[in-house]
Amino acid sequence: MPFFCRIRKRNVIMGKSISIRRGFDIKLKGAAEKSVSELPISDIIAVKPADFPAVTPKLLVEPGAEVLAGQSLFFDKNRPNLHFPSPVSGEVTEIVRGEKRRILEVRILPDRQTRYVEFPKSDPARLSRADILQRLLDSGCWNYIRQRPYSLIADPTDIPKAIFVSCFDSAPLAPDMRFVIAPEKENFLAGLRALQTLAHGHLHLCVHEKSEKSISESDLSGIATDNTHRFNGPHPSGNVGIQIHHITPIQKGEVVWYVHPQDVAIIGRLFLEGRYRADRLIALTGSCVAHPQYYRAMTGQRMSDLTGGRLTSNHNRIIQGNVLTGQKSSGEDFLSFYTNQITVIPEGDHPEFFGWLRPGFKKLSLSRTFFSWVLPDRVYNLDTNTHGEERAFVMTGQYDKVLPMNIMPVFLLKAILARDIERMEQLGIYEVSEEDFALCEFVCTSKIDVQKIIAEGLEYIRKEG
Repeated sequence: MPFFCRIRKRNVIMGKSISIRRGFDIKLKGAAEKSVSELPISDIIAVKPADFPAVTPKLLVEPGAEVLAGQSLFFDKNRPNLHFPSPVSGEVTEIVRGEKRRILEVRILPDRQTRYVEFPKSDPARLSRADILQRLLDSGCWNYIRQRPYSLIADPTDIPKAIFVSCFDSAPLAPDMRFVIAPEKENFLAGLRALQTLAHGHLHLCVHEKSEKSISESDLSGIATDNTHRFNGPHPSGNVGIQIHHITPIQKGEVVWYVHPQDVAIIGRLFLEGRYRADRLIALTGSCVAHPQYYRAMTGQRMSDLTGGRLTSNHNRIIQGNVLTGQKSSGEDFLSFYTNQITVIPEGDHPEFFGWLRPGFKKLSLSRTFFSWVLPDRVYNLDTNTHGEERAFVMTGQYDKVLPMNIMPVFLLKAILARDIERMEQLGIYEVSEEDFALCEFVCTSKIDVQKIIAEGLEYIRKEG
């Protein structure tokens, strides 16, 4: 790689302790309390193929078919070994289609008592890599394992350079991973043992050195690995892409797999319980939530079951995920496959008269434009207002202050817009994902849709490569 592409100063790395200095923690109102409520399963559960990028679904069921939890509903036309299971047992009631008969949802009327496809119970530490891989493919749990580059479901025929599990989330109002995993500790450790075998020992576990919301090293005492890394610093230190970049950067032709901690626990359930059990803890957060807390919900649950009667206002935006990278949703939508957090904040569709001339004590700013900088610990009630429209791409150096990666973000974005593949590769396209650039979009003076550009660049290079 040319020298001019690698002139940025790297963060300090001392053995297994990595200090992230560039970034920013957005402190918002509405963090989830450490209490859990059980949600009954919805009257309709939906599995959405759109949750799985680059997957072309081929149906295995028709309306009226009876299915078990863990039974395949469809498979990927391009990779037929990837199957997508039902999270519940019941009757397939409807196949919702969009334009050109594209499959949008497979809807299921769940049974009162869930019936499961039964798989053998076993300690994954005693199984071979081939046995673990086949069990994951047969059950559909393989879909929880994703890869970089491209952030797609991993290819089971690949041998990854490493597998990463980020044991903390630094995004705004992110779930407390230690609290979430505590009741699933045995399943979590079993899932890690399975991943350790798949990784040929190259399993990397990343914890936060100071955050109480991070799974700690003592919680990982049952896993024999020397690859436990201690991170310190602001968001995006919890992004797995940032962690991969600082531990084992991805070069062209290399693949790294990653798994979310709750998904690791679901994988562990498969081996210890012999079932595909897809329920998880969802953090309902945000300033528009009356009582932010955790709910145990089923994948595919109707969103209105989570938000109905729990919001303080109807004029809000429901987001599946966090405010930086989440997807806009509604009460009529269904809980997506990888969702662990729901955020509800006010809709910012109102103009502000002379907003930029006011002192701005209640406005968040990374610069000293507003006087809020004198109150660094303030917690904000932000809405969706972007406070401006897209304009010319201004070279300000803002991105470099919040992106702790040894790349040149503006030059990479321009290379993507120019569709210059060679330049993109030189500037580190294989190391990044949309979420890594979310803070860049947040601080952007030009209001550029940075994440969309990164997504388009990755899709273009995947198809052309």
